[in-house]
Amino acid sequence: MEMFMSIDENTAARVAKLARIKVEPDALPALAEEFNNILGFIEQLSEVDVDGVEPMTSVTPQRLKRREDVVTDGDQQDRVLANAPDAREGFFAVPKVVE
Repeated sequence: MEMFMSIDENTAARVAKLARIKVEPDALPALAEEFNNILGFIEQLSEVDVDGVEPMTSVTPQRLKRREDVVTDGDQQDRVLANAPDAREGFFAVPKVVE
């Protein structure tokens, strides 16, 4: 299997820094190898012929349960706003955060 890209220790250190992950120098060779394994797996996936294959969300055909789109307990504005520390004119009032 020929890889299209190879990650060396310097690149692994840069990726770790960008991801804000502390990696000790002696762990960099293993991290670089793991990145290369991941890239190799991605390369294997790119070789799979998926022409004509429909995207799927599950390995078994299924349809999500559906319900009517109706309001069942609306018109409770006063009760909802009763929980607010500050409500004005039928809305939650919040402090100004942008000058």
